[in-house]
Amino acid sequence: MKIDDTSLAIIKHLREGRKSFQKIADDLSITENTVRARVGKLVEEGVLEIVGLVNPEAIQGHRLALVGIKLNSMDLVNKGEEFSRLENVVSVCVVTGRYDLFLTVLLNDEYDLLRFYTEQVSKVKDVQSAETFVVYKSYRLRVPYIL
Repeated sequence: MKIDDTSLAIIKHLREGRKSFQKIADDLSITENTVRARVGKLVEEGVLEIVGLVNPEAIQGHRLALVGIKLNSMDLVNKGEEFSRLENVVSVCVVTGRYDLFLTVLLNDEYDLLRFYTEQVSKVKDVQSAETFVVYKSYRLRVPYIL
């Protein structure tokens, strides 16, 4: 699907949170059916995924950690996919620089960093090293609630 200016404008409206198709249509001077059809097509083609997001800082006992992973393997895409299936991993990025992967992990009082490393990361082969960055404060961050 070709992503034109109208599709991008619809996506930007949806990024701002829950908004009716009618409100988006009014703002863009198009019909509600056009918005509905475009959103349906974007979802169908995998360009857009509509999910509920949570601010972990607003939920007592929850926090985020960013984890840089250095691998002994150059199979970055498959290793990234493997890490994405671990419990409480919100996202995985294949990156350049000192690390090969960067993970975003949602933690809480029952599922802490030690448990993540000992029960999850320890089972992944070819991990050379990991470094953790605990998020103290974030701005405009929302993540899928997976706990």
